[in-house]
Amino acid sequence: MFLKPTLGAALLLLSGIACAAPDPLARLAWLQGCWSAAGGAEAGSGEQWTAPAGATLLGMGRTVRNGKTVAFEFFQIRETEPGKLAYIAQPQGRAPTTFALLRESDGELVFENLAHDFPHRVIYRRSGPDTIAARIEGISKGKEKGIDFPLKRASCTAP
Repeated sequence: MFLKPTLGAALLLLSGIACAAPDPLARLAWLQGCWSAAGGAEAGSGEQWTAPAGATLLGMGRTVRNGKTVAFEFFQIRETEPGKLAYIAQPQGRAPTTFALLRESDGELVFENLAHDFPHRVIYRRSGPDTIAARIEGISKGKEKGIDFPLKRASCTAP
C-alpha cells in the first residue's frame, strides 16, 4: 500500500526543516575562510577554517620557509558536550591535544590546557573585519613565553 502525499504532510516536513536548530558555533563564523600570515611571513603561511557546521569548525595551518613547508597543523573548535567548547590541535599530525574554552567575548576566544607542556593557552582575537591576532602562550623552560601570529584575510584560491 502506498500513502498519498498531502499538502499537510508536505508543510509539516518543510516546517521541520525550517525549524532546525542553528549551529551552536554559528557565532564563530568570523574565523571561517583563509588567513595569510602577516608581518614578514613567507607566502603560503597561514590558516584556513571551514564554516561552522555540525557543532564543529575545522582548520589547518602551514608555515613555509625558503619555499618549503616546515610545519603544519590540523585543528578544530568543537562542542565537546552541550555548551562546552574546546580547541583541539594536532601539530604535525600527532595525537590530539585538547584546550578547553576558558573565556569568550565578542571576537575573542581563549582556550587553556595547563597540563600541556607548551603552549598552555591558544588565543584568537578579531582585531578588525580582515585581521586576526592569534597567539599561543604559557610557561616554557620556567619562563612565561608568548608567540604571536598576526593573520590577515586572504583569497582561498591561488593567485
